[in-house]
Amino acid sequence: MATFKHISSKNADYGAAEQYLTFEHDEFTMKPTLDENGRLVPREDYRLATLNCGDEDFAVACMRSNLRYGKNQKREDVKSHHYIISFDPRDGTDNGLTVDKAQSLGEEFCKEHFPGHQAIVCTHPDGHNHSGNIHVHIVINSLRIEAVPLLPYMDRPADTKCGMKHRCTDAAMEYFKSEVMEMCHRENLYQIDLLHGSKNRVTEREYWAQKKGQLALDKANAPMIADGITPRQTKFETDKAKLRQTIRNTLDRASTFDEFSALLLQSGISVKESRGRLSYLTPDRTKPITARKLGDDFDRTAVLALLEQNAHRAAEQTTPIPEYPGSMTGHLQREKSAKIAPKQDGLQRMVDRETKRAEGKGVGYDRWASLHNLKQMAATHNFLMENGLLDLDKLDAAVESSRKALSEARESLRGIEQTIADKKNLRKVVSDYRRTRPTIEEHKKLKGKKTETYYRANEADFIIYEATLRQLKVLAPGKKLPAISKLNTEIEALISEKNAAYNTYRTAKAEHEQLATAKRNTEQILHGTPSRQKKHEQER
Repeated sequence: MATFKHISSKNADYGAAEQYLTFEHDEFTMKPTLDENGRLVPREDYRLATLNCGDEDFAVACMRSNLRYGKNQKREDVKSHHYIISFDPRDGTDNGLTVDKAQSLGEEFCKEHFPGHQAIVCTHPDGHNHSGNIHVHIVINSLRIEAVPLLPYMDRPADTKCGMKHRCTDAAMEYFKSEVMEMCHRENLYQIDLLHGSKNRVTEREYWAQKKGQLALDKANAPMIADGITPRQTKFETDKAKLRQTIRNTLDRASTFDEFSALLLQSGISVKESRGRLSYLTPDRTKPITARKLGDDFDRTAVLALLEQNAHRAAEQTTPIPEYPGSMTGHLQREKSAKIAPKQDGLQRMVDRETKRAEGKGVGYDRWASLHNLKQMAATHNFLMENGLLDLDKLDAAVESSRKALSEARESLRGIEQTIADKKNLRKVVSDYRRTRPTIEEHKKLKGKKTETYYRANEADFIIYEATLRQLKVLAPGKKLPAISKLNTEIEALISEKNAAYNTYRTAKAEHEQLATAKRNTEQILHGTPSRQKKHEQER
């Protein structure tokens, strides 16, 4: 199956990318392989082409363009983007894929989706693990040297202008993956669904950690195997792999989210929900691992769905027969089911199939879009019925009301955040003032040459003290300096208030997004897309 990967680079040496593509590199250290004379070893087989570089070398052309537009001059700037299309190893034998054909497909893909960028396209006949998968590297300068038309994945006017930089957004990656799938479908190559993630998401770093760990383990086990001793461990597992296994084992035993959290805590793992996403913190880490980095099986929707299944299975086995309708037992059972039921993720926007077909989407995408739209039409109708919004005027009023509520919640949250920032700034100024004040008082007691010597030795404190005086005149004019403990208490109270305000904001945002989506879907059901609706009104 073809896969698609993206890597951004801040390396200002554009020649390093070409060197990696044309010379052998160690698969673990990524350092170039040298022969017995200390010279680089060229790769045995590859295809290489440059685009929009004129007669110049890729690295020289990129650096000349950067200087011309004054871009990519800072250390933190993303200098280049590296995209990799890896084809299924079976495509060579089953579907006639060759290195030359893959190179042609890569050049075509680059010209279509990265116009106006200087690029280098290189195809290798094999991967790191010698699996025989032909793969294409596309490296582009992040700077655009020509104005281009607005492409489907672009969402800002600057994305088309000359002298601006390429942005690899989530929407862009979704679009590129769909185009890779369409390309494989067109060329009769093997392909999987790249748009719906994977149950176990293994990053590039984890992949190499597993490879290096397995190599080290095999090396450590070799003496024992030679002596006829069976090693205790023969397969290396990364920390993320162990975490996935622990979570799966816990999910098999839990039926509610609270029980799931408690069981994980017994294993030393804490689970936290923030903004509708789950993250897991292990004892040996200070930063939690998000569910997105583990895989789709570990996100909030999948976890709650599995917990609901476990709860229903347990309820079917242990549900008592009520003595009479509306019994307390039945009430408690319904309440329990309501608590464990996962929250709905809300409506999704319908797809404009005509526009997508005009963009060149294939039959497979159109078939998916048709099924998706049917599901969303039913979900939209149910949502409007449940909320009494079948009347379009009521729906418009509800959308406007939710927009105002969202704006008020946002402004309230920003106000609290600004107050917290002001309090923290005041706390720092007061702390600096009280820390440097003894130095100033000591200086006033000195006389003669000792005064100047003392000043030079503590000049930094004098500068900080004078700066704090100027700031205090603005932050606390004519007031008694507050105690640090009092400021800490006020900041803690404001943080609690901010958390409550954020929950209000998140609820208002979710409600507004759901209503706005319902309105867009309703307009598309009745009159087509909003843009076509306006066109029809103008024609009448």
